[in-house]
Amino acid sequence: MHPTLENDAVGLTSGEAESALARHGANTIPEPRRPGALTRVAAQLRDPMIMLLLAAMALAVALGDLTDTAVIALVIVLNTTVGVVQELRAERALAALRQLSAPAARVLRDGAAVTLPAAEVVPGDVVLLEAGDIVPADGDLLSAHRLQVDEAALTGESVPVEKADGQVSAGTVVTRGRGAARVTRTGSDSALGRIAALIGAQRPRPTPLQRRLAALGRVLALTAVVLSALVAALGLLQGRPLAEVALTGISLAVAAVPESLPAVVTLALALGAHRMARRAAVVRALPAVETLGSVTVLAADKTGTLTQNRMQVERLWTPAGGEATATGSGYDPVGAVQGDGGRESRTDLLRDVVLCNDGDLLPPDGEGKWRPVGDPTEVALLVVAAKDGMAVADIRAAHPRVAEVPFDSTAKRMTTTHTTPDGGVLAVTKGAPEVLLAPEDPARAVVRRWAAAGYRVLAVTDQVGAAVPRLAGLVAITDPPRADAAEVVETFRAAGVHLLMITGDHPDTARAIAARVGIAAPDAEVTTGDDLGDGTDATQVYARIRPEQKLAVVEDWQRRGHIVAMTGDGVNDAPALRRADIGVAMGGDGTEVARQAADLVLTDDNLRTVAGAIEEGRRIHANVRTFLRYALAGGAAEIAVMLLGPLLGLAVPLLPAQILWINLVTHGLPGVAIGAEPANPGLMRRPPRPPGESILNGLWWRVGWTGALIAAATLAVGWWAADTGRPWQSMVFVCLGLAQLGVAVALRARGTRPRFLDLAVAGAAALHLAGVWFPPLAALLGTTPLTGSDVLAVTAVAAVPALVVAVTRRRG
Repeated sequence: MHPTLENDAVGLTSGEAESALARHGANTIPEPRRPGALTRVAAQLRDPMIMLLLAAMALAVALGDLTDTAVIALVIVLNTTVGVVQELRAERALAALRQLSAPAARVLRDGAAVTLPAAEVVPGDVVLLEAGDIVPADGDLLSAHRLQVDEAALTGESVPVEKADGQVSAGTVVTRGRGAARVTRTGSDSALGRIAALIGAQRPRPTPLQRRLAALGRVLALTAVVLSALVAALGLLQGRPLAEVALTGISLAVAAVPESLPAVVTLALALGAHRMARRAAVVRALPAVETLGSVTVLAADKTGTLTQNRMQVERLWTPAGGEATATGSGYDPVGAVQGDGGRESRTDLLRDVVLCNDGDLLPPDGEGKWRPVGDPTEVALLVVAAKDGMAVADIRAAHPRVAEVPFDSTAKRMTTTHTTPDGGVLAVTKGAPEVLLAPEDPARAVVRRWAAAGYRVLAVTDQVGAAVPRLAGLVAITDPPRADAAEVVETFRAAGVHLLMITGDHPDTARAIAARVGIAAPDAEVTTGDDLGDGTDATQVYARIRPEQKLAVVEDWQRRGHIVAMTGDGVNDAPALRRADIGVAMGGDGTEVARQAADLVLTDDNLRTVAGAIEEGRRIHANVRTFLRYALAGGAAEIAVMLLGPLLGLAVPLLPAQILWINLVTHGLPGVAIGAEPANPGLMRRPPRPPGESILNGLWWRVGWTGALIAAATLAVGWWAADTGRPWQSMVFVCLGLAQLGVAVALRARGTRPRFLDLAVAGAAALHLAGVWFPPLAALLGTTPLTGSDVLAVTAVAAVPALVVAVTRRRG
């Protein structure tokens, strides 16, 4: 059994666990009841834009206008259907993401420790607990070693509680030590489940982007209503019936506002979350997708993100034998240890690192690879011992562990106590050299030399019985940078994201690694944990930082006005992950507490994935801005045509049904397709957008001149058609729709064709032309069939705005 499993408890067999799961059900808290179909539809109908449409439909019914009634009803049904379907899709997407980031638990099954989803834990299971774990179910403690549990989630008590016996409760957090507990209650029967049952379902809060867009929608609606009232007033001055101008005004108000905007935003966020999941980044909350695009500072752990997290011992030093070098790579115990002092001079040091060690190295699997278990540093110590001919299992069997003081990030050391074959007692300590070495110890010169070369250095001491502790030796460990680390660092630099490296290593080690990956110069200033808060903490390299000090780093950069993303994997990282604007947890080697505290979970522990997530956030923001330009320009053009048309002799440029049809066709599939557009190639070579920047910053003038181009083209077609005796109203109808669709193509992201947007625009154009060529639809819309030559002429003019937009974008 693994050395950390000191209890003799016997877990369940697989068969017993399956029977218990069938009896008690999954270890999950029942989710709130989801709204039914009628409730969802009612929620969609309460949208102000839909209510405006309902008012227009009621007026059409009162007037006996069946045509407009049918068109408005069709718009309402389609918008409501799209909204409900998108809501259901978003729920399924979030459920899938929750499943990906669901908590895990380590239990004894069939006599062995296995990791499985917490939902599969059943009464009778023996759960193994370590620092960083979330207790998956209520249970009675069987064993505990310096076990400390944070019960704030249940009791509100902010101070962790020491646990030597008694019970542990679901949802509490192990902050120190380890233990084992037999599960007594799961799911809704647990303490956390009973509390959750008292909490009513809360609707998800809208994202900051959605709130800004909702405010924008209210302003646009008010503007549209005022302008529509102006159109109605002009109609009355021309002697048109009150009911007709009222219906025209309401229809124009609805058409001028992009009512499909919420669906486009929700779809863009959900698609972004799915794209990130496929790229090994699980988003735990949709607002994080948007916030990622604004990140200006990324504070990253060195180990596992910039480096391979595959530790390797390359050098050893003992007082008696001096320095030795280890060959070989990876976790395969293949290689040799060579030094002037001979193997005997290293025996005690290698014995000590095997004993003061919770790691394990399992024999090769079916692929022929040795399997590391536990902390990579501790596994590397076992590997170097095996390379020098030490039998790890025999050493542990001859020196049973009888006590221990687990590693503590504050004390920076770990101590274990063992019995020796002759009945004595051996205490072994490993930790930071500055903690274990006396100030005048000559070994400090070796530490400085190795640290300057980029090594992480561990000191090892031992004590036999009541003798004075002695230095057994030093170990130099390296965690090579990832092969793509320098390239990833350059990606962040080009994107304007300030990359910080945070490590608990010696300052010289931190400086050397930072220089190798391109974060800082070889002589760059390094801020240590002792220097935080003295005004020198604006550097890019932080060394000797304890996990709890990361919070100070985050807060300092936030005070400077930055949007900070923070990576972490330990239980003590949780406060910093929550405080950061975006908390990024390591999904592979990270603790459950870190994953639950984070907004983003990396399943591959790779910093490149964060760069991809930032790009995704920027893509979503850019696509929403593109849709706003497209939709608002089209709405402005519709208003301009209705306002200016009568001045050119076009008494009623468009009927209400025609306005609604144009909006339905142009904002339907094309709008959704814009939200799903890929990122432009240069997106990650621009600085991040300011966090307080308006979504429409710099867009208004583009909306204005784009809308003016569409309106000018449409009015020119209408004036020419009226002057030559052609069906001018139908030609205005066709031109206004095709011009907007052409602009959608001109605004598409650069890249290969065809894409969803191209297909969506083609389908929308065909549907729009069916409004004049398909007799039943033409009768419904009040249009007149056009000849092929007329359609070609209209299409040529309608393409002008798109060409101008495309040329200006290319030059920009």
